[in-house]
Amino acid sequence: MTSSMRRDLRTLLLAATAASALSAYGVANAADATAAPDGGGSGAPVAASSSGVGDIVVTAQRRNESVQKVPMTIQALTGRTLSTLNITTFDSLLKYTPNISYGNNGAGQGEIYMRGLSAGFRGNQSSATVGNFPNVAIYLDDQSMQFPARNVDIYMADMDRVEVLEGPQGTLFGGSAEAGAVRYITNKPNLGAFSGNVEASAGLTDGGGPNGSLQATINVPIVQDKLAVRAVIYDDHQGGYIDNVPSTFTRSNSDLGNFYFGITPTAGKCPNGLPAGAAGLCAPPNSGQVNNYAIAKKDSNPLDYTGGRVSVKYQVSDDWDILIAESVQNMVAAGLSVDYPVGSDFQPLKPLQVTSFTPSWDKDRYEDTSWTINGKIGPLKAVYTGGYMVRNISQQMDYTNYARTGGGMYYQCTGGSTGWGGSPFCYSPVGYWQDTVKNTHLSNEVRLSSPDDWRLRFIVGGYEEQFRIDDVMNFNYKSIAACTPTNLAIALGGGQPCLADVRTAPGSTANDPGVRGDTTAFGEDTQRGYDQYAVFGSVDYDLIPNVLTLSAGTRWYEYNEFEVGSQYATNGSCLDVPNGQCTGGMTNINNAMDRVTYTGFKSRASLTWHVNSDTLAYFLFSQGFRPGGYNRSVKAVIAGPGGAKQFEEPNGYAPDSLNNYEIGLKTQLFDHRLQLNLSAYYMDWSNVQFLLFNPTLGINTTFGINGPSYNVKGLEAQVVARVTDGLTIQASGSYNDDTQSNSPCLKDNIKGTAAFGQCITQTMLSGSSALVPFANPFGSLGSVPAFAPTFQGNIRARYDWRIADYKAFVMADANYTGSMFNQPATYPSGAGVLIPNTTYLRYEQPAYATVDASVGIAKDQWYAELYGTNLTNSDASTFTSSAQFIKSEVPLRPLVVGLKVGANF
Repeated sequence: MTSSMRRDLRTLLLAATAASALSAYGVANAADATAAPDGGGSGAPVAASSSGVGDIVVTAQRRNESVQKVPMTIQALTGRTLSTLNITTFDSLLKYTPNISYGNNGAGQGEIYMRGLSAGFRGNQSSATVGNFPNVAIYLDDQSMQFPARNVDIYMADMDRVEVLEGPQGTLFGGSAEAGAVRYITNKPNLGAFSGNVEASAGLTDGGGPNGSLQATINVPIVQDKLAVRAVIYDDHQGGYIDNVPSTFTRSNSDLGNFYFGITPTAGKCPNGLPAGAAGLCAPPNSGQVNNYAIAKKDSNPLDYTGGRVSVKYQVSDDWDILIAESVQNMVAAGLSVDYPVGSDFQPLKPLQVTSFTPSWDKDRYEDTSWTINGKIGPLKAVYTGGYMVRNISQQMDYTNYARTGGGMYYQCTGGSTGWGGSPFCYSPVGYWQDTVKNTHLSNEVRLSSPDDWRLRFIVGGYEEQFRIDDVMNFNYKSIAACTPTNLAIALGGGQPCLADVRTAPGSTANDPGVRGDTTAFGEDTQRGYDQYAVFGSVDYDLIPNVLTLSAGTRWYEYNEFEVGSQYATNGSCLDVPNGQCTGGMTNINNAMDRVTYTGFKSRASLTWHVNSDTLAYFLFSQGFRPGGYNRSVKAVIAGPGGAKQFEEPNGYAPDSLNNYEIGLKTQLFDHRLQLNLSAYYMDWSNVQFLLFNPTLGINTTFGINGPSYNVKGLEAQVVARVTDGLTIQASGSYNDDTQSNSPCLKDNIKGTAAFGQCITQTMLSGSSALVPFANPFGSLGSVPAFAPTFQGNIRARYDWRIADYKAFVMADANYTGSMFNQPATYPSGAGVLIPNTTYLRYEQPAYATVDASVGIAKDQWYAELYGTNLTNSDASTFTSSAQFIKSEVPLRPLVVGLKVGANF
């Protein structure tokens, strides 16, 4: 029996034991299966309590109101729906939320996009230092949780609901809600009733490892109607399904870095006995093949979530209460979440296979403390809420395929034009990167609002936020010998050269100051972040009571942003000197004085027409923004005529902004049996932040810059139909026409050059003296941006019925995502490329569809559900990239069949 199977058996035994114990003690007030404990997530397979479509209360406008009364596009799923659909992570939520796409490099390593508002995904290495801030905000209750390129993957246990707010939310939710916000709303303690839930599941993955989970929730009134505690714990193991197959890595005559040596074939053969590569060059002598036999294994990418949450609510008086919550989550993802169509030695691979040469993992833990005080000051409602989150990430990922590029061979080979001297020789190609990140997030907000029944209603508030990132990122692929005393003596005596270990810049701010390890070739040790202050207000006035409402609001913000630290790299100053004494590759970021303040206003206005009590039409104008950022260094790149550089990387980049114009209709028909929501919108996204990296142009480190603008014209529809008392059909879909609305160029910005101020049109590639046309990295007028599928949609049907004392249901759903690209239009195409020369190759991700189904039964407090996901067993790529210098695809999880059992009490 494998460890995974033992884990699944343990899960089921724990669930059975807990449920049996509860039954044996005759728990009082056992909840009927028709009601989730305190309104949240039991997943009991039951129909709605009435013949109409159920309502969902949201707080998208910082007040409790029906989702049907909010004049904006909202997708909301209740805790019960999340549980019934087996939605626990953002990956599974995506299937039911059209208009959202996801640049996803694995669990906890994704960036969310709404309505196709994306300039491409950049991979996770160095994202904590160089990644721009996301344009979709993530909230756990009122605590902000977003992060550059790797949002927290919140496990959805004991949730009241999830709200997806589409379009700019800058007035009420601030800078990172430029394109929208995803809000996870937890269940709160119930002061009046003891209740709980225990649930376990076990399942099998087609061709992969078994799955198992356990979740338990309890709500205990300590003092009746005065003090209560609510707690949830969860443990979810998802078996691996990607095989790291045995492979070798052999240096090739086609390796891009062979230009360093200029070795040409003799009598048609290279020194390794094979024909020359496409460039007519040969690989230099090497240290022999390497292999991954020691770490090759089946189902190499298991994933575990463990955690819990405890919340305490105290009713101070009739008008005042205090809520304190503590959340902890550990996510451990082993292996790689990608597969390779072609392996590291150019061998064709089957779906769900990869060739990795170093152990890979991603360990992601957060602890979040939040506090809320609700009360009344006279007739006004007062809220103070705050939170402090600490997140720690430790990640290692294989980077061996970088060894085929010019950059990789620079750190692994001697001789030729490498600058290292000695005879042409290449050492081990095995490499990896390690990233250690600490993120802290402190926020405080105060709101004051009028009663909801006043003709003139208002909300005013103030917000303070402190966001910090500490990042130590090391690229460990230097295999030329380090300058230990022995190696240094050999080098100085005329033997093979050595390269000294790099270090952080003296005098710079450092999280881990000092000399790095023998294999570290490049890295950064940085601290960045911002302090935000904001004042906001919103007013609603009923021009005609119960018929026509005018709303307007604005937010004044101030961002004080900074970056300090250092970047370090192996260069000529590291040759044949003692470890730690190379200095030429260091950049002291502190010296750039990277501090900037952004201030401004972002506003919204809407006109809402209540056609009747069940129909609402609206017009909405809203604005969003996100702060700019800094680059690690300033240097000249992109060689032109005569080898002269044409562009100096900027020290930083400015905010971008978004204007949204939207009309919508929300209505309920046929005695609330049919709910129909429609919206149409036009969005103008301007001064968009771009990240650039292309070693063949001398752009060896990623930097940010402001680039083009985009227009989005879109439609969205949501339908819920209660066809009969037992049959419910739900469908939603989005159509977007996303296009680039201008065509800026990258201009020569180095004074004194002949083409200063003009568009760069020619360049000289690394290892060549010939000029070639320069492709504008900003895209072209009318082109489609990244992660912008034209159509996304889903449909699901559920039928509920009774069998004597049992309640049963059957449900099926289908989901479709249209084709999209992973990068902007003018990025180099990845079609047919075996050895990428950049992490930004452009791939088309074909459209795909998935089908899920489930059947369940319940009696009294018990329920059980048999479910299947990805029934067609599609292995479609949800994210294709060259981020690790090999074409990789993040496939859908294969077919899963599982059984879930639970009890409410």
